[in-house]
Amino acid sequence: MNKLAQLKKRSLVVADTGDIEAIRRYQPEDATTNPSLLYKAAQLPQYQDHLKAAITWAEKQSGDVAQLAAMKLAVVIGNEILKIVPGVVSTEVDARLSFDTRASIEYARQLIALYEEAGVDRKRVLIKLASTWEGINAASVLEKEGIGCNLTLLFSQCQAIACAEAGVTLISPFVGRILDWYKASTGRDDYTAKDDPGVLSVQSIYEYYKSRGYPTIVMGASFRNTGEIEALAGCDKLTISPQLLQELQDDDGDLATGLNAEVEKQPLPEQALDEATFRFQLNADAMATEKLAEGIRNFVADQEKLEALLQEAR
Repeated sequence: MNKLAQLKKRSLVVADTGDIEAIRRYQPEDATTNPSLLYKAAQLPQYQDHLKAAITWAEKQSGDVAQLAAMKLAVVIGNEILKIVPGVVSTEVDARLSFDTRASIEYARQLIALYEEAGVDRKRVLIKLASTWEGINAASVLEKEGIGCNLTLLFSQCQAIACAEAGVTLISPFVGRILDWYKASTGRDDYTAKDDPGVLSVQSIYEYYKSRGYPTIVMGASFRNTGEIEALAGCDKLTISPQLLQELQDDDGDLATGLNAEVEKQPLPEQALDEATFRFQLNADAMATEKLAEGIRNFVADQEKLEALLQEAR
């Protein structure tokens, strides 16, 4: 049994791609997309009909055609993915709204409305939001409306705690981007799975959730190598790029031990994390502050590239 097959017995495997053919090949439970993946997908020949359909729809609406077409394209591709995966697909709110709770809520509602118009049950969609204070608060509102949320760009314990207390469905702590920061800041290039700061961060969050009985799903994301994935085997879900899925599939060795679900029970905090404490703790963590800001900037840049591509295709 190859390592991918072994991993699927311990964690739900999610494809971190918008490439429908790759999803067919690796047969993950779920799939997750973001503006960067959609921008890449929109340039592939097999997506041109979807791209044109999104533009045609947007031109009949009231508003910015490129922005509306980008939203529609995300739903169209998400819908195609749902024809293959048995679980859910994650679709992202425009990253330019990361600090606007109300606008994020409205955008999420529009995405869900488009999915439902296409005959997709909202239970099969997770709305992705950045793990800012505003994004977490938007998720809290949406969850009460039966709209599940995936809180992304998560790099710190305070973000994870706030998400759990807000009752979000799932979080995506970013393993590889944490490692990137530590490599750059320390000059070290010899981290192993045992001392990888990204792996240790997810282990800590996983243990915090399980010890306190939070139902929020932990989905490790943004992996740089298969060693990180193996170290987190047993995590609720793992979202993995096609390249690393292939490496796992090609490896017939024994999967590493991974996480231990047996953790000592701990009491819930007496008080929920408030905004001032959240912002202070996030600010005190240079890595989390810098990677969150960088992640939002990069998603915005790719969102704007996608919209420019759609504008040119009109």
